[in-house]
Amino acid sequence: MEHPLSQFRYCPECGSEHFEVHNEKSKRCGDCGFVYYFNPSSATVALILNERNELLVCRRAKEPAKGTLDLPGGFIDMAETGEEGVAREVKEETGMTVAHAGYLFSLPNIYIYSGFAVHTLDMFFRCTVADSAHFEAMDDAAEVFFLPLNEVRPEEFGLASIRKGLEIFLSGIS
Repeated sequence: MEHPLSQFRYCPECGSEHFEVHNEKSKRCGDCGFVYYFNPSSATVALILNERNELLVCRRAKEPAKGTLDLPGGFIDMAETGEEGVAREVKEETGMTVAHAGYLFSLPNIYIYSGFAVHTLDMFFRCTVADSAHFEAMDDAAEVFFLPLNEVRPEEFGLASIRKGLEIFLSGIS
């Protein structure tokens, strides 16, 4: 995979083609001097357990990895905290209201969106919801259901960071 900076050809400040690699994480414009630093986008992942110790999982309705298992979550919007972002994503994908979101850990990831490699920092939250009995698949989720923890197989999840995050989560609760 080519370096993410190669995806940006023109200076976003002045439009110049003299937008060259400055170092491993930035480009500098030879005309106006603007320096652009390439940083990851923030994303969230929700780990929701019900009273029977089952994990809420989704089936992806869209690419990438359409049809594979996933966890609720997605990109954080501008001026939104991680906790607000994960609560919004859970609501959009399941209809559930997050009562509490506790940060657990983060993982770097590359998410392919419309052929564009988006570098992300995926933040994993342990979430409790107001009512785990009422949910439906919406937005990016084709299906939503609870899966007993002993039946969760990280290899069945389509995105690499979700697989790795599940391995970390499951190893910490056993």
